[in-house]
Amino acid sequence: MRDCVLVRVYGERTELLVDRENEVRNFQLLRAHDCAPKLYCTFQNGLCYEYMRGMALGPEHIREPRLFRLIALEMAKIHTIHANGSLPKPTLWHKMHSYFTLVKNEISPSLSTDVPKIEVLERELAWLKEHLSQLDSPVVFCHNDLLCKNIIYDSTKGHVRFIDYEYAGYNYQAFDIGNHFNEFAGVNEVDYCQYPVRETQLQWLRYYLQAQKGMAVTSREVERLYVQVNKFALASHFFWALWALIQNQFSTIDFDFLRYAVIRFNQYFKVKPQVSALEMPK
Repeated sequence: MRDCVLVRVYGERTELLVDRENEVRNFQLLRAHDCAPKLYCTFQNGLCYEYMRGMALGPEHIREPRLFRLIALEMAKIHTIHANGSLPKPTLWHKMHSYFTLVKNEISPSLSTDVPKIEVLERELAWLKEHLSQLDSPVVFCHNDLLCKNIIYDSTKGHVRFIDYEYAGYNYQAFDIGNHFNEFAGVNEVDYCQYPVRETQLQWLRYYLQAQKGMAVTSREVERLYVQVNKFALASHFFWALWALIQNQFSTIDFDFLRYAVIRFNQYFKVKPQVSALEMPK
């Protein structure tokens, strides 16, 4: 195929969800570290960038050890990117609060009965912030939206690259990984039976930590990250459920966002008790 470029036009009212100036800065930062394609130009409602050759992965691919090792290595590489000066605060709480405020003020009266009441959501958001902030997960540069289709596998070069940096920014290391593990379930036909089992997670996390540290790691280090990741996976459910409620109100995309929000909230409340019981290794 001849060289080509991609032109992406922003969706309806997506400025409510995405800081577009920040997206361009993140794109440029990732490009400087050879983690993103060339960005050719931006315009008022979109951008134009280099086409990245390869195959967009599906849930069946990211479960393969050969490929999930490559994904762990690429995420470790991105997580070592540092901003100039002091480390910024994680974006998670600011974004979740802004999404929650939108839901509360603009969407709440029309919420489906399948969605938890606004008082319940407010209480859960406070609980998440209180409990997850105590886990000491490092703040690193994160993709924050590593669903399968945002991972491109180039079989000729034997590597993966991540695309779509709308939600990228500094965040908790464990959120980025836990969010990716949630994506093992897929998007269109969500099946949380496909969430990676403990053994798969431990192998993935060992690949990640060894790449990040450049040396062998202890079982205790892997176990510690395992606990952090599964707890932050709760925040991922909550975050994308709020996001889906906003999309349901404003998006013109042919997708059942309300059903997706309900699925994510249901999974949050289903796994919360067992995940809350996980304890850090001594």
